[in-house]
Amino acid sequence: MNRRISFLLALCVFLLLIACTRKGKSDHSLLADEKAQASPALADTNEVAATAGQLSLEEEFNRFIERFSKDEHFQLQRIKFPISVIVPDTGDQGMAPKEESIGKYEWEQLDLTYDSTYLSRPYDQYYQVVRFKDDTAVVEIRGINNGIYADYYFSKINDEWYLVTLYEASF
Repeated sequence: MNRRISFLLALCVFLLLIACTRKGKSDHSLLADEKAQASPALADTNEVAATAGQLSLEEEFNRFIERFSKDEHFQLQRIKFPISVIVPDTGDQGMAPKEESIGKYEWEQLDLTYDSTYLSRPYDQYYQVVRFKDDTAVVEIRGINNGIYADYYFSKINDEWYLVTLYEASF
């Protein structure tokens, strides 16, 4: 009889331990679930803050591009001359890219303003995208079945945007 009582007592203690352990795990799981549910809100808040920071960077860059495109004097001030450019070698049959350098007096004014009608006009259709990473922006221009292809690289130097290099592979 003592053995039976000891066995039942040991079984009850064992079941009690298992039940308590599972209860503790489910409490921790509930806390983890609550944190997981709270995390998306925190992540969304962080994303909104990052997006707001990115938006202001984009807005600032867009204002810069407007002025850069319209004001020739401003444009000449905001290009790091002599500027290194990659262009197709017209002397090469395959038009392999070659690196050239353009000085201030050889520069032709550049207009990077973009109107969405450029995508639907009858000829020289293209689209333009601006990509940002840290303190750099790349204005990508891609033609629609016409060979237009160019990238303009801008960097923020001393809190001001500058055109630092460009890749022109249009043919």
